[in-house]
Amino acid sequence: MAKFLTPEDLEQFRRTLLSQRDAKKPCVSVCTGTACLANSAAEVMEAVSSETARKGLAASVDVRSTGCHGFCERGPVVVVNPEETCYLGVSPKDATEILSQTIENGKVVDRLLYANPVTGEKTAVESDIPFYKGQTRTLLSSNLRIDPKSLDDYVSIGGYSALSKALSRLTPEQVIDTVKKSKIRGRGGAGFPTGIKWEGSRQAPGEIKYVIVNADEGDPGASMDRTLMEGNPHSILEGLIIGGYAVGAQEGYVYVRQEYPLAVENILLAIEQAEAHGLLGRNILGSGFDFAVKVHRGGGAFVCGESTALMTALEGRAGEPRPKYVRSNVRGLWNRPSVLNNVETWANIPLIVNNGADWFTRIGTENSTGTKIFSLVGKIAHTGLVEVPMGISLRDIIFKIGGGIPGGKKFKAVQTGGPSGGCLPENLLDLGVDFDELEKAGSMMGSGGMIVMDEDTCMVDVARYFVHFLTDESCGKCVPCREGLRQMDRILTRITEGQGKEGDLEILEDLSVVLEEASLCALGKSAPNPFRSTLRYFRHEYEAHIREKRCPALFCKKLVSFYIEPDKCRACMICMKKCPVHAIDGAKRKIHIIDQNTCNHCGTCLEVCPARFDAVRAISGRPVPPPIAEERRMVAIMGKES
Repeated sequence: MAKFLTPEDLEQFRRTLLSQRDAKKPCVSVCTGTACLANSAAEVMEAVSSETARKGLAASVDVRSTGCHGFCERGPVVVVNPEETCYLGVSPKDATEILSQTIENGKVVDRLLYANPVTGEKTAVESDIPFYKGQTRTLLSSNLRIDPKSLDDYVSIGGYSALSKALSRLTPEQVIDTVKKSKIRGRGGAGFPTGIKWEGSRQAPGEIKYVIVNADEGDPGASMDRTLMEGNPHSILEGLIIGGYAVGAQEGYVYVRQEYPLAVENILLAIEQAEAHGLLGRNILGSGFDFAVKVHRGGGAFVCGESTALMTALEGRAGEPRPKYVRSNVRGLWNRPSVLNNVETWANIPLIVNNGADWFTRIGTENSTGTKIFSLVGKIAHTGLVEVPMGISLRDIIFKIGGGIPGGKKFKAVQTGGPSGGCLPENLLDLGVDFDELEKAGSMMGSGGMIVMDEDTCMVDVARYFVHFLTDESCGKCVPCREGLRQMDRILTRITEGQGKEGDLEILEDLSVVLEEASLCALGKSAPNPFRSTLRYFRHEYEAHIREKRCPALFCKKLVSFYIEPDKCRACMICMKKCPVHAIDGAKRKIHIIDQNTCNHCGTCLEVCPARFDAVRAISGRPVPPPIAEERRMVAIMGKES
């Protein structure tokens, strides 16, 4: 195994690798990110490899396992290069056809191509698929090109050249200056300028300093950091080493969730490979710089995503935040200067060092430069990970990239920023997505969660859900967060159950102020955002719940009544048999009626009524349709049958 003692050794190794690789050689890349693995991607990879060997193509065709491609809902994803032919929803049995048709005969397998849901038009080239076409993939693009378990693959695409450049041609101050000029802001949520954070740590007194990767990604539905660690772990490691050199640290930590087994496996392997090649350890590339990295597996506490709580956990204590009278870049881990950035921030550093600050500032906006990865989920046609330039509008992300709202439903709101983010309505769809604009609108960038909601979403229940989540995840150390969130949760739950009363909204607003001003850490300070933003833009829904005891979205079960339309009921008895509280009266040839006094509003009748009948209706509030005479019940059914 080659050990790189100098920058020249690394470059010679890269040249040798490239000389041995044919860019025109067919390559079948199989996405083996977590989402695709959940849909049998490992079996697809095995089938493609076995079929390649069986056909005697092993010498002429490369088969590569790659990280996530982003189009998670359509996995497993297989791309055949150099033509970039993209196949979606591939199963193991498709391997033979892909090899025989595409590799051997140069034809596409039409049924595996992306099809426009409206026109049915097929798209063969991955970058032409609308989901990818609107993106600017500076980070995620590498996931498509390399095996995350191969250092050779990473080196072949320019990996560790930024580290070589930093150690051999730049002083630590010059590295920090480049990062400052790039204006990159932390991708973990707070958006603090990265270069300023690094500079503060370098200038802080003390010989021992630390750099830390925050991979404690706890937002529901978010997978940006996990995907980068699974798909390109060396990029994060390279950024961390450069950061260590810049601030004067000789030790780094990767704090990653235990629930991310593939990410843990790949980063541990990357560290082992880097050590074996002399890219970690003593005298890296002959520069005299020593650096080591340790991996810490977190126990899954959401609050440990907060910087001081994470550092407390690293110290071996309960993950609880501490007051920030002095910033952690001056006094952090073990009271020593510590730079903590999230995975996405570290992965950007090699690109900035290699391409220059000007290259990075040309992407995005004046105060929010570069790209941002979002986890696009919810009531949207195409879910997955999207990487877009800062400043792109919500409308472009949701409708051009995400494909809009499925089922003919109307867009209602989008929540950005994770559980502590805000919900933005339709009239803000043209808002530019960057740190400052989102904050002005009552939301935030956060780590990159983006949840789309349609007309069937109750915004009061959305606030209740996220406040409840944050109540459970509060560490309980400070009273405002612990008790304030608990009380907000109780009031919001009462409102969604039809027990809201005048004055509840004022109490919730007062609690929000206390949480924001008195909580110890960002979890409590930002926790009121879901309530505040939904009240700001959807106050009428709160008033309907409290004053009229109804849910306009027909979501809150205790504020919804169900009845059966006599003209549509076919007396099939399905709803009657499935009703858990036996609230439905009826029989064969006898139109069914729901007893409103017995009904528990579970909605089972609506769910099980055959679509061809569509007889069950949900109505907001508690009105009861007029009683149906026994004679009318008989006549209605008999009349239909005659």
